[in-house]
Amino acid sequence: MSSDHQLNLKNVDPGLYNEDLAPLESKNRTWGSFEIFNVWANDVQSLFGYTLAASLFISYGLNGWAVMAAIILAAIVIMYLCNLAGQPSVKYGIPSPVLARVSMGVKGANFPALTRGVVAMFWYGVQTYFAATAVTLLLGSLFNVQSTQTYLGMTAISWFSYVLVWAFQLLMFMRGISWITRFLNWAGPFVYFVMIALMIMIWIQAGDQMLPAVSNIFKGSGSYEGGPVMAFFAAMGTMIAYFAAVVINFGDFSRNVKDDRSLKLGNWLGLPGNVALFSFIALFVTAGTVVVFGEELTNPAEIIERVDNLFLTVVAATCFFAATVGINLVANFIPSAFGLANLFPSKVNFKVGGLITAFISFFIGALWVVLISRIGIDGFVNTLGAILAPVYGIMMVDYYLLKKQELVVQDLFTYDTDGAYYYDNGWNRKALQAFAIAAVFAIGTVWVPALSALAGFGWVIGAALGGVSYFFLMSGEQKTVVHKKKIA
Repeated sequence: MSSDHQLNLKNVDPGLYNEDLAPLESKNRTWGSFEIFNVWANDVQSLFGYTLAASLFISYGLNGWAVMAAIILAAIVIMYLCNLAGQPSVKYGIPSPVLARVSMGVKGANFPALTRGVVAMFWYGVQTYFAATAVTLLLGSLFNVQSTQTYLGMTAISWFSYVLVWAFQLLMFMRGISWITRFLNWAGPFVYFVMIALMIMIWIQAGDQMLPAVSNIFKGSGSYEGGPVMAFFAAMGTMIAYFAAVVINFGDFSRNVKDDRSLKLGNWLGLPGNVALFSFIALFVTAGTVVVFGEELTNPAEIIERVDNLFLTVVAATCFFAATVGINLVANFIPSAFGLANLFPSKVNFKVGGLITAFISFFIGALWVVLISRIGIDGFVNTLGAILAPVYGIMMVDYYLLKKQELVVQDLFTYDTDGAYYYDNGWNRKALQAFAIAAVFAIGTVWVPALSALAGFGWVIGAALGGVSYFFLMSGEQKTVVHKKKIA
């Protein structure tokens, strides 16, 4: 291994280093393609993921085959973006906040890390609340528990469920990444088992009317105002927007992978393959609800309630709990913990960052019903997500085109003014300028009505603008790292 890939602990700066941010050695990387597949399985198979997939078949009036094509094409786009984002962390074993130091500067990297952390905290609290609703359903079905008196919009049983889910997630996190991995590896296949069982039960009840109902959905109504072409891109953009939050911090997961081949195989199975199969199940269940219940139902909890089968309700409620906790750990807890650890490495490690995340998120979820859901949080969170889009483009252009995939690991952990990533007092002003140029457009897709049609593609376009702007701004600079000889 090249000396540039190694870290001399004698020369690291405490303000940039702790054991959780340090490069993960090859011998400690235990993930293969199956683990990466389950990262995506848990991301897709949440309550919201199912509802989104099912609604795409009926919201845009498209031919069913066109919807499937849009969904799969979106998954392929995300797959390639994640292959790009994940490869540096596979090669060097570093999490995404540390990789951001390469282009943003050793101090400038705190900006995207903090922004991603704030987004994750909000969604972590909200997802904890929704996971608790599954536990409430489970307890109500098993013990016939009923409660009408509420506090902050939740009944006593709802509060009990909420605290239980919050504590369970925190326990899983405190046990470390190995326990999280075990949970994800169990939850992914389990959710598939339940969804297939639900599809079979609906099909049995629908009988020979099932296939004609599916055929009707595949015909499409052509009701989308912008026409079929715009409907196709709108469906595709919606799926891209759904997965985009995980892209920028994908290195937090890929650093655990043994090799690049396992990463790419896991992404292929977990995105195009997994999304296609799960969407296929969502399509058949949605079609079946038209026959059985007389209306198109896209909320799986409502479907289970209508089926009125105690065994299925118990299994499904457990499934919804597992799926929602899985996506919470993947998309929210881990990136927030790493982001906070990157801010104050000498004082905040991965677990302390997780405790801070859990504490703040507890109040966000607790206030969801009575306050946050009513004032509207979508614009705020989507704006923060749009802010991150240019950062991804800048990071990828810098690593692949300017640094030629070669990093000086030692310089990622030092404030030495001669370090390759110190730039201007720890900030790369060229990267900040490129970010500002692209962020205006990305944020505009959230707030400017004229750009609302591009909302789904705002992230991708923002990332592309950020990367292109950065490349040209850096054209007058040295485009490759001059490797410095380190003296132990």
